[in-house]
Amino acid sequence: MEDKTPKPRESISLTSVANGLENMGAEFLESLEEGRTPGDVSSPVEGGDSWTDAHPEHFSGWRSLSPALRARRFCREHAPLWRWICTGLLCAAFAAFLLIASLLDFQRALALFILTCVGLTFLAHGLLKRLLGPPLLRCVEPLGHDRLGLWFERGLALAACLGLVLWLILDTSQRPEQLVSFAGICVFISLLFACSKHHRAVSWRAVSWGLGLQFALGLFVIRTEPGFIAFRWMGDQIQIFLSYTDVGSSFVFGEAMVRGAFAFQVLPIVVFFSCVMSVLYHVGLMQWVIQKTEAPLLIRPYLADMTLSEIHAVMTGGYATIAGSLLGAYISFGIDAASLIAASVMAAPCALALSKLVYPEVEESKFKSSEGVKLTAGDAQNLLEAASSGASISVKLVGNIGANLIAFLALLAFVNAALSWLGTMVGAQELSFQLICSYALRPVAFLMGVAWEDCPVVAELLGTKLFLNEFVAYQELAQYKQRRLAGAEEWLGAKKQWISVRAEILTTFALCGFANFSSIGIMLGGLTSMAPQRKSDFSQIVLRALCTGTCVSLVNACVAGILYVPRGAVADCTTLLNTTIGGSSFEVYQCCREAFQSPSPAVSQEALDVCCRFYNDTICV
Repeated sequence: MEDKTPKPRESISLTSVANGLENMGAEFLESLEEGRTPGDVSSPVEGGDSWTDAHPEHFSGWRSLSPALRARRFCREHAPLWRWICTGLLCAAFAAFLLIASLLDFQRALALFILTCVGLTFLAHGLLKRLLGPPLLRCVEPLGHDRLGLWFERGLALAACLGLVLWLILDTSQRPEQLVSFAGICVFISLLFACSKHHRAVSWRAVSWGLGLQFALGLFVIRTEPGFIAFRWMGDQIQIFLSYTDVGSSFVFGEAMVRGAFAFQVLPIVVFFSCVMSVLYHVGLMQWVIQKTEAPLLIRPYLADMTLSEIHAVMTGGYATIAGSLLGAYISFGIDAASLIAASVMAAPCALALSKLVYPEVEESKFKSSEGVKLTAGDAQNLLEAASSGASISVKLVGNIGANLIAFLALLAFVNAALSWLGTMVGAQELSFQLICSYALRPVAFLMGVAWEDCPVVAELLGTKLFLNEFVAYQELAQYKQRRLAGAEEWLGAKKQWISVRAEILTTFALCGFANFSSIGIMLGGLTSMAPQRKSDFSQIVLRALCTGTCVSLVNACVAGILYVPRGAVADCTTLLNTTIGGSSFEVYQCCREAFQSPSPAVSQEALDVCCRFYNDTICV
């Protein structure tokens, strides 16, 4: 029997309409992401007909978008190919530019050519390591027995020891003072080991590799002409790069202030350096080189998770090196550029080696493998924001550096004034921390390989560097060097006017470091501003790192003492003295001293009269 009851009318609410439109929109967007036309999406309705068949007018315009969507999908699928094509075009354009620049003027394009070769070397190393590394490891793995590896390391260590002994015998036979420098290395390393935090945890393999690399770098830079030229060129380029800071500093502070004030000359370098580092982090370049350098501004993202041994290594590296901005200033003083660059480069492996000797690793490091290092690009959305944030971050660091410099130097001046007041009571008006240190550090200067008659001056410079800063010490060293080059008398009463060339070079190495008592506050302030939660750890390690950094500079000087040989031709005294001499010089002084001590018939009386005009001697009447 047919049911006559009327069916209830279906009610369509606004909510159901909204839900339906929302579902339709979601399906539409999903179809676009999948590269399908909206007409391919079916929605069953009553009667079995699709929603698109029931409403074809809604999709008449959508089908026209199909070619664009297909092109978008094609580009997404072939993005790696397009990336390779663009990279190849850019490389081809750069190669063509380098070729044209080299053909026009190779000397002018030499810097770009060297940088290109360095970049290609790193790329080739990474490619070969990725392609040939796993097969080589599979070939070596069957031979990688612990006992075999142990004997190989022992054989390598024995060969290195024998080579060092042979070197000392052959190379120091004519210069016995080099043996004193070798003895100094042994003494400093023994003292550091005695002060080690964990004696049994010292990795002598890491220490040996670091010292061996330091010696190899010193041999390349000091003894070879290509190494000397290469590092001199590198120093010039770094100085040019950092000199761009003067443009911004002069605009803000004025050119007179920048040239005359230490703060306006040096502290803006920190702002510029931090800005550049932030940009390099953003583009991903610093993530590539982060494990080849170790400076507080470079390892800022990793400070919070470092072990105590790693923090000690960072501090030691900072104390054992000098800022790039100051390198140009020291060179402008007249300090030997090659020695400064060599000391800076050699300090890096030595600092790591001695740091691991004094504070060995006993914790589990989070940075032993690539999985433990999170190489982030920062929060900046573009290059301009990265540059701005990097400069802003450095403001607090600059403030900490300036405040701590004022406090520590003022405190040191007060202590020196008090010592001078006490010394006046017993007839020692010049009593100061620097003077006391000059006596205390005289044996240290001798262990570096400095001649004993030069040790008082070198020890005084070491004391100035330790209790004040290396800036003042280098200024004083430059004055000694200028007097020597001007041909001044070696002694003026009881005071030495200048020191030998060898003593100058060794002192340049020994002063090349940030380790001084006034820098304790700078180090603590700088690191604490970047990782406030590790303040107690920084305070616990800073003194130990200061002593280690000081020893790094001294060991550097000892290595230079072993490797140093005089450069340049010896002056022909007979020819020099028998020609017209317009003024005194170091060569004139040396020749006149030789003529006074052992007169030769080859030297005329007129030449002796010229020497007597510049210098006093008993032969002069």
